[in-house]
Amino acid sequence: MRFEEQTKRTPREQLWREYCGFLDMSLADYMYTQRRLMEEQIRLWTASGLGRSLLGDKQPHTIDELRALLPLTTYEDYADALLAKRSDLLCSEPAVWIQTTWEGGLRPVKLAPYTRPMLDTYCHNLVASLMMATATKKGTYNFKSGDRVLYGGAPLPYATGLLPSIANEQVKFVWLPDDNAADGLSFSQRIKKGFAMGMNGGIDFFFGIGSVANYITDSFGRITEHSGGSRKKLSVSPKYAFRFLQAKYISRRDDRPVQPKDIFHLKAMFYAGTDARCYRDRLTEAWGVVPTELAAGTEFTCIGAETWEHNGMPFFPDACFYEFIPQEEMRRSRKDRAYTPRTCLMDEVRSGETYELVISVLHGGAFMRYRVGDTYHCVSAGNGAIPRFNYVDRTPDVIDIAGFTRITESSVQEVLRLSKLGIGEWLMKKEYDEHGSPFLHMYAEITPEAQEHDVTVRQVLQEHMAVYFKFFDSDYADLKKLLNMDPLQITILKYGTIQAYQAATDQVLPRINPGMLDVTALLRWQTHPGREAAGV
Repeated sequence: MRFEEQTKRTPREQLWREYCGFLDMSLADYMYTQRRLMEEQIRLWTASGLGRSLLGDKQPHTIDELRALLPLTTYEDYADALLAKRSDLLCSEPAVWIQTTWEGGLRPVKLAPYTRPMLDTYCHNLVASLMMATATKKGTYNFKSGDRVLYGGAPLPYATGLLPSIANEQVKFVWLPDDNAADGLSFSQRIKKGFAMGMNGGIDFFFGIGSVANYITDSFGRITEHSGGSRKKLSVSPKYAFRFLQAKYISRRDDRPVQPKDIFHLKAMFYAGTDARCYRDRLTEAWGVVPTELAAGTEFTCIGAETWEHNGMPFFPDACFYEFIPQEEMRRSRKDRAYTPRTCLMDEVRSGETYELVISVLHGGAFMRYRVGDTYHCVSAGNGAIPRFNYVDRTPDVIDIAGFTRITESSVQEVLRLSKLGIGEWLMKKEYDEHGSPFLHMYAEITPEAQEHDVTVRQVLQEHMAVYFKFFDSDYADLKKLLNMDPLQITILKYGTIQAYQAATDQVLPRINPGMLDVTALLRWQTHPGREAAGV
């Protein structure tokens, strides 16, 4: 039965228990649910062609046996079957295939199958997310059929494109400008159309990955600045024309731009994706509501959402079975690729610790003991309560900027090979500007002769690298527009600096996100070589 039909027949308290009752579970009850569903999935998965190919002649029957016999997996373990859409190897027939970026131009896409039971669980948990986001306390919620959603998601086959159809199975929302069907409009045209529709009938919800939500918010300011209050240009209804005129008056009086909160009164805003929390304060200020964070991914649908308290995300017990790699284990496995890191379960995580997430997708999913590549910080655990988490970032061997591009050491090496710029040693870090916006910072060595023309070389190098990144990774081209800044900055180092620094500090730095790197010391080292100058 659709949720909007349930609301006519079922008391609100009962609906809350049906969708959000897991919030009141003890941790023991939560783990019972996890284990029961996982044992069902093990029976399905181990009998499938995919399961047999990964297990060989091993026959685990319990969760403990599976953890002992099946090493942690990555997408490479599934690529041959999934990229060819070999449904015959899966434990359940896919209802839809979802796509995401894998590794730029080297391996452009990943495909993930969703079964109908996975979609049903996704649908159920999406309603739970709406309840938790619009609640002011336990048992309350505020959404209905006809609510209007400003939508900043990418279309199918990307995971965000599934959201409108999944939501509409339960509640018939109005999507602004539409449900992301192919309409021939550019991204900027869609934004303008969405706001125009909002000025006619209002906006109740806003969904987008963090960087896109920020871009859409900035676009609102530009649209209103150029409108001059013109009702024709924005096609404003009388109700919102009055709010718009009030907002223009307030903006002139207070010498600030018109903000969306001056006109729209959101019930909730949802965001997800890498770096989403960078934009949290800006979005809160602009829209007047604290964004609700979702934990979601292409391989595993939606696994968690913040509640009205905004104090971390509890993970839904029925989407995936969760394991966690502690940070020290994650670092050790990064240094030694042959090392298998130990994992802990939900009832073993500790508050204040950061973990790499490992998931086994339930309800006939393809992925088992799968290293997602995401890290989460446990903000609360203990006293028998369900732990809560905040999303941190991708794992250190991947640089993900604003959820739009995934850069690895091999992809940078390929870009350098294509560019023929003769760069020697290099390091690349994800850093943040004074506004908290992320960018790529490359520390690169060139030949000693080229050091004499540092400014020119840096400019040429920056231009060349940007061109080749755009060629190599199509998503990179969107970053400059979305971030309103150049996503790549380059610092030129004297030839030999990195190798000498590593020798002096007795460490081997990973080229991507070298977490132990003291950048200030490295820059001092190239000018005044020596252990004291390097701060060691």
